[in-house]
Amino acid sequence: MARRTGRRERIAETFDDFHRAVGAALGAAAGARNTAVRAHAEAMFEMWLRNEGLDAAHVDPGLRGGLTNPALAGVVARVDADRSAAFEPWLATGPGRLAALMEQAAPDAAGREPEQWLGQPGKIDGTGPVPQLWRVGAARIGQREQDFPVGVPLLDESHLQVTSTPGTRTQAEALVETLLMRVVSYFRPGMVAVHVWDVGQFTGAMPGLYPLTRTGLLTVHDPGRLPQLLEELSDRIRRVHTRVLVDGHASLQALAEATGVRSEPWIVVVLAGNRSALPEEDHRQLQRVARGGLACGIQLVMLDVPMTVSAPVETVSLKETEAGVPYAVSSMTGPYATVLPDPPLPREAVTRACHTISDEHERWRGRIGSFADLLPAAGQWGRSTSVSGIHVPVGFAEGLPVQIALDDASPHALIGGPSGSGKTNLLLTMISSMAVRYGPDELELYLLDFKEGVSFAQFAPGRRDRTWLPHARLVGVNINTDREFGLALLQFLADEMRRRAEAAKAHEVTKLEELRAADPEGRWPRIVAVIDEFQYLFAERDAVTKAATTLLEDVARRGRSQGIHLVFASQDVSGIEAFWGRPAIFEQFVLRIALPRARRVLADLNDAALDLPRWHAVVNHESGIRHGNEILRVPDATGKGSVDEVQRALHEAYAPGRTEPLLFDGARAPRFADLLASLPRDGGPPRALLGQVIDVAGSAATVRLPTAPGRNIGVLGAGAGEAVRVLGAAAGSLAGQFPPGGADFVLAPLVPEAAGPAAWLADTLAGHPVQTVLLDGMRARIEALAADVTARLAGGERRPTFLVLYAADAADAVLERPGTEALRQVLRFGPETDVHVLGWWRSAQRLKTLLTMGASADDLGAWVGLDVQGSELGALAPGLLPAWSPRPGRGLFFDRAQHARPEVVIVPELEVP
Repeated sequence: MARRTGRRERIAETFDDFHRAVGAALGAAAGARNTAVRAHAEAMFEMWLRNEGLDAAHVDPGLRGGLTNPALAGVVARVDADRSAAFEPWLATGPGRLAALMEQAAPDAAGREPEQWLGQPGKIDGTGPVPQLWRVGAARIGQREQDFPVGVPLLDESHLQVTSTPGTRTQAEALVETLLMRVVSYFRPGMVAVHVWDVGQFTGAMPGLYPLTRTGLLTVHDPGRLPQLLEELSDRIRRVHTRVLVDGHASLQALAEATGVRSEPWIVVVLAGNRSALPEEDHRQLQRVARGGLACGIQLVMLDVPMTVSAPVETVSLKETEAGVPYAVSSMTGPYATVLPDPPLPREAVTRACHTISDEHERWRGRIGSFADLLPAAGQWGRSTSVSGIHVPVGFAEGLPVQIALDDASPHALIGGPSGSGKTNLLLTMISSMAVRYGPDELELYLLDFKEGVSFAQFAPGRRDRTWLPHARLVGVNINTDREFGLALLQFLADEMRRRAEAAKAHEVTKLEELRAADPEGRWPRIVAVIDEFQYLFAERDAVTKAATTLLEDVARRGRSQGIHLVFASQDVSGIEAFWGRPAIFEQFVLRIALPRARRVLADLNDAALDLPRWHAVVNHESGIRHGNEILRVPDATGKGSVDEVQRALHEAYAPGRTEPLLFDGARAPRFADLLASLPRDGGPPRALLGQVIDVAGSAATVRLPTAPGRNIGVLGAGAGEAVRVLGAAAGSLAGQFPPGGADFVLAPLVPEAAGPAAWLADTLAGHPVQTVLLDGMRARIEALAADVTARLAGGERRPTFLVLYAADAADAVLERPGTEALRQVLRFGPETDVHVLGWWRSAQRLKTLLTMGASADDLGAWVGLDVQGSELGALAPGLLPAWSPRPGRGLFFDRAQHARPEVVIVPELEVP
C-alpha cells in the first residue's frame, strides 16, 4: 500500500525486484522454500514495512511465515491486538464491530432497544486513530491454509475505483455497500456523511442504506444533477481551505493530529456509472474534486466510472470464474492480488443496522450541543494563535461544531434577528468561544451595547462579581442616547489601524500576519469590536452619523489587513439611510449570521432564516448568497455556570498584572474621585475638572487655567442640579492642585438653591482661604476684585484667585452699571493676572448680553451647556453651529484652546446637597 503518490514508484521497483528474486529462486528450487529465498523475501518485506511506517514487531507471524506469494507480501499487514486501534476493526482480533451492531439492532427478548451506541468501549469520534485500511475481502497466503484479510486505504488516504463485468455488477454494489457499512458503523454517527449518485436510477444503488437518509447521513442525488453535486463538493473544498485550514495545515487529517479535534466530517461520495465516459465538463470537474478532495475529507468511490486523475486511487476489479464464483483483482501499490470479496451482508440486517445508526444519530444530536460541549478540552484553553485570523465554533450541526471565521477572507460579521430571536445569546457564545481559545495577547475585545441592558456588563468588574474578562479592553452598555461613544470607538479603531499600518510600513510589510512575523517581540493582537444594535449610531441626520459613516467605511475597508474586525448586530438594517448609496460598507461584511425571522441580513433571495426554529441560526461566509448557508444550533450561554464560569477561569489565569477594562455605563455618572485620580500631574497650569469625555479611554474633561486671556469657565443651564455639580467638580479639583493656603476662593451663592452647594464647597476647600459673598454684598466684592486686577496689571502681587458664581445672572439687578463693568473687567483682564471666573448662568441670553458690552465671547474661553438648546449656544461658538439637544447627565463642552468643535461630556457624580 502506498499512501503518498510520491512513493509509488519506489515501492513498485521494490516489488519488481522482489518478484524477480523470488520467482528465480522458486524456479531453481522447484518450489522449495530454501533459506536464501526466505531471507530475501523477508528483507524486501522489512523494506516495505519501513516505507509504510509500520512496526515489524507487530506483524502477524502467520503472514511473515507465508511469504511464498510475492504479490501479497506488501498488500496488507495483519496486526495483532496491540495495534488494532490504528486499523479498521475487522483487521483486529476479536469480533468485528459490524457483527456487534447487527446483534444490537434488534430488540432483546424483553423488547428493549439498545441504549448505547454499539455498546462497546473506545468508540471513535474522529479525534482518535483513524483506520488506514478498510476490508474488502480475503485471500490465501501461498500454500498455507490461512486466510488473509485484504483492505484498501480510504479515509484521508485514497479514492477507490471499482469496476465490474456484466455478470458482477450486483457483487460490486454489495462490495461497496459492505464497505460503507463498515465506515459508517465505525465512527460516531454524524462523523461520516454518504452521498450516492447513480446514473441509471432515481433512487440510487444500495437501498439497504436508505434509513440513513432520515437524519441526513445519506443523500441520494438525482441522476441528472451530477454537475450540482460536483459544485457542492467544490464549494466544500473551497470552504475548508479558506475557513478551516488557515493555520498552515495541509489537510484535515494533519489538523486533527495537531489539535486532537476532528472539526469536519468525512464525505464519502459514491458515483455509480455504466462504464461509459462522463461528459467532458463533468469529467474535468470530477478530476478537480478528486485532486483536492482528500485533504478536505472527501473520498470518491467510483463504481464503473472510468476516469484517470493525478490523485491516489486504489482499484478493485470484479470478475467471474467459470464456476460462477466472483473474485476481485485488487491493487494496493502497483502489484495485484486476487481476492475473494466478502459475501453480501443480509439486506434485513443492513436495514436494521442503518435504523439503529439513525436512531443514535437523533439521540446524539439531541444530546450534543450544550455550552460546555462548545469549549475546548482541558489543557487546550488559550492555545490558539490569531496570526492568520480568529476561527471559533459558535454552534452545532449534526453533532459537529460549526466555526465562524474573522480573517482576511471574511473580515467583518453582520448579525441580524428580531427581538427574542437569540441575538444576545449568540453574541455571548461567540465572545466566550473566542476568549477560551485565544489569550489576551492574541485577542482584544471592545464591546458596545446600544440597547438598554447589561448583557456585556458582566465582562467588567461588578459590585457582586469582581471578576472580569481579561480580553475585554472596553465595555459599553446603555449607550442608546450616547451615540458619541460609538463614534469614539470607530475613531479609536481608525487611529489604531493607522498606527499598525505605520509599524508595518517601517518593517516593509503590508498586513498584520507579516508584521507579527517581522516584529515577534511586539504586541499585535487581533481586535474584535462587537456593537449590538449598531443602527442607533446612524439613527439621526447629524454630524455624528456623518462622521461615523466615514470612519466605518474606512475601518471596514482597510481594517482587515491590520487585524481589526467588526461584528455588528441589529434587529433590522434596512432602514439605515446613512448606508444608502454606500454599498462598499456592507460588502466588507462577508460573514452573515441570520437568526430566526431575520430579514435583509442574507442576500435578497435568501430567505433561509424565516423558518428557523428557536436556538438556530444560518451562518454564511459568502456575503449571504444561498449556497453558503450553514444551519446550526446555538447553545444556551445565558444560564448560570456557562459564561460566568468561563470568565472566572480566564480571570484567574490571565487577570494578574493586567488592567481592568473600562466600563462605560450610560445609565451611571462617573465618580468624581475616579476622574480626579486620572488627572495628569505634569506640573503645568492647574486643570479644572468638568466631567468625563465620551471616548474609549474614559478621559477626564478638563480646562487648563494658565495666566492667559480668556481662561474663564462658564456653565449654562436653567436647573441648579447639574450646574452646581459641574462648578463643585471644577473648584474642588483646582483646590487639590495647590498647597494648603496656596489659592483664594470667592464663593457667591446668589440664589437660595445655591446656599447648600456653596457651603459644601467651602468645607471641601478647607485649607484654602474661602470667602462667601451673598447677593447684597456682590457689587462691592466684584468692584474690589476688579480693582485688584488693575493693581496686578500694574505690577502688584499676584496670587491664584478663583471667583465661583452661582446663578451669576441673578446679580444683574444689584450690580447696576458700575458693578457690571467691574465684572466685565474681571472677565477680560483677570485670567492674565491669575484671577479666573467659574460662573453658572441660568440664561444664555443674559450671558451673551454681558459679553457683548465691553467684553467678548473670547473672554469666556471654555463653557459647558447643559439644559440649553444648541441654537442658544451659537453666540458662544460663532460659526460652529453646534447641533445639541439637552439630555440628562450630559453637557456640550467647548474649550477654544483645545477644540475645533464642541464635544459631549458626562456630568460627574458628586454628592452636592
